[in-house]
Amino acid sequence: MSHIAVVYWSGTGHTEAMAQKVAEGIISAGGEATVLTASEFNVSMMDSYAAVAFGCPSMGAEQLEESEFEPMFQECTSKLNGKKIALFGSYGWGDGEWMRTWEEDCKGYGAILSSDPVICNEDPDADAQNACIELGKTLV
Repeated sequence: MSHIAVVYWSGTGHTEAMAQKVAEGIISAGGEATVLTASEFNVSMMDSYAAVAFGCPSMGAEQLEESEFEPMFQECTSKLNGKKIALFGSYGWGDGEWMRTWEEDCKGYGAILSSDPVICNEDPDADAQNACIELGKTLV
């Protein structure tokens, strides 16, 4: 069974709701999901999981959350080469530039993206929830 981490940061609950749907997809595809906040996860845990889904909303000028998520993620970049990952997050403004930048950065670190990232504006609607479930399935 694939043991997969779903690691997220959420300020409003939107990205947390997405994380729960990603975990639902993992479980429905026969995997085992562990949902963790950014403060509960660190680089030493990367090798314990077959894959990792990272979720972070767009903050400020379309960037990752800077106090908890980005420092944790930057530590993990040394373990991304050859690692199967997925990205998701919500935004309240802009056009998703933060996700495109994040996706390109991950590819540059050698990560294997299991699917296109999932983004949604504010609270995930039914389409975004279904996309998160499908994203979770791709990690198994």
